[in-house]
Order: sequence, then C-alpha cells, then structure tokens
Amino acid sequence: MSAVDAATDARPEPRIPAAGKPVDPARDRPRRGAGFARRAALRTIALAVLLGAWWLVTELEVWPPVLVPKPASVWHQFIRTESVHDGQRGYSGHLLHEHLWASLRRILIGSGFGVAAGVVLGLLIGLIGTVRVILEPLVDFVRTLPPLAYLSLLVIWFGIDESPKIWLLVIASLPPVAVATADAVRGVHPDHLHAARSLGARRWELPWRVVLPSALPEIVTGVRVAVGVAYTSVVAAETVNGVPGIGGMIRDAQRYNQTDVVVLGIIVIGLSGLAIDACLKAVERRLTPWRGR
Repeated sequence: MSAVDAATDARPEPRIPAAGKPVDPARDRPRRGAGFARRAALRTIALAVLLGAWWLVTELEVWPPVLVPKPASVWHQFIRTESVHDGQRGYSGHLLHEHLWASLRRILIGSGFGVAAGVVLGLLIGLIGTVRVILEPLVDFVRTLPPLAYLSLLVIWFGIDESPKIWLLVIASLPPVAVATADAVRGVHPDHLHAARSLGARRWELPWRVVLPSALPEIVTGVRVAVGVAYTSVVAAETVNGVPGIGGMIRDAQRYNQTDVVVLGIIVIGLSGLAIDACLKAVERRLTPWRGR
C-alpha cells in the first residue's frame, strides 16, 4: 500500500445521512446559523404584528379600556409593580419579581416532587403487572381532574398556608410523568433486555441500566408536560392566600377590575413559562443527544 493510499484510508469517512449524500459538518454550520436567524426574524415580525394589532385596537377604542387595556398602560403597571411609588412598594407590598419568584418557588418544589414520584410510579406500573392493574386507573382518574376540583379539599386538610399550594402542584404534575414513563417502559424492546442479560447484567440492574435510559426521551417529554401543567395550575393554587405570587396578584387585580395588572401578570407567566421550557429543552438535548431533531 502506498503512502497516499494509507493517508486516504486514515481520513474519517464523511457522515452519510438518510438520503445517502455525504454531509460536511463545517458546511452545515452556516446553514444552521441561517436557519436560526430566519426563525428569529419570523418570530420578531410575528411579535411586532401582534403588538401593532393590540395598539391599533386600543387606539380605535373597539372595546373599553377595562376590557382591553392599552400597551402603554400595561407598561406603566410594570414600572409601578417593580418600584416603590407614593410610599407603596410594588403591588400588595411586594415587587413584581418577588411575586414571580414566589410562584416559581412553588412550581419548582411542587413539580419537583411530582416528577420524582411520577418517574418511580411509572416504572412500577410499566414493569410490574399487578401494580399496573391496581394503580393505572387511579393515575388516569387523577389526570382527568382539574386542579380546582380538589383545591378546596386540600385547603380543608392543610389550611391556607403553603402546604395546599405545593400539594396541588404535586398532584397536578405527577400523572403526566407517570403515564409517559409507564408507556415508555412498556415500549422498551425485549431484545435490549435479553442482550443485557447475556452480557451479565442482573435482573435488578435492568430497570436502571437498560429500561430507564431507553425510556429517557419519553420521560423528559413527560416532564416538560408536567411542568407546563404545574405552571397552568399555579393561578388556581394561589387563589387562596396567594400573595406574594403572580396568581395571587392576578386574583387581587381581578377583584378591582385592574385589567392592565391582569394582562401584565399573564404576560409575565407566559414569558417565564417559555424560559422554563427552553431550559427543559436544553436539558433534553443534553440527556438524549441521540434523539432526532
């Protein structure tokens, strides 16, 4: 073999996609950058159109300000709730970021416990037939309940402090993770288990070494759904003694027809929810890099 042939054989072969054409990663990088720029531009244009339509509707006074407040009014409330004015600190004695952090803290604690319990419960349902027969209908029953259906019961049990709020978010976030985990576990191919056993894995090691990694993409998707459910339930959780908290702030503003504060709270919830989901997507990419995008 000549030196040229040896050098040719030593070079890494180009990656072959499904279409059968070689792909150069360095050549793909500008395309990905252009795609990201195009998506960012489209989203910016969509946001500008939405804000423009909102401004136009309020300027034409299609609806009274008590129904649809002006963007400037919402911005003014943002400044007021995030500062001290006329001796009053923010809204109901708390700044806007303090309301937001109180809600996020409840969501992180409640959904954290709910996700952990949901993964364990999903593994049991997916791996043990007897547990599946007993607990799967109960999980489906709780999953169909709206949070307000059992909030009053939780208040009777735990009072009006933090406990009922945390428990409501735990119960709201547990079923999606349990269902996703159980379905993912049942979908693990038996050949993977047989291969692990043939390589020396013990029976008690299979759930952690084979089943859980194989089911991880679906479990992470279930976690994203669960956190979203917990976030949509925080307003219900904070209807009882919910200040500080975004839901409590919205509830108090609704009582006094402060529509601009209500809209501000909705925008804050939506933006923070997008940020949390983006973080979960980053975690998903890190934990499951083999999953197709």
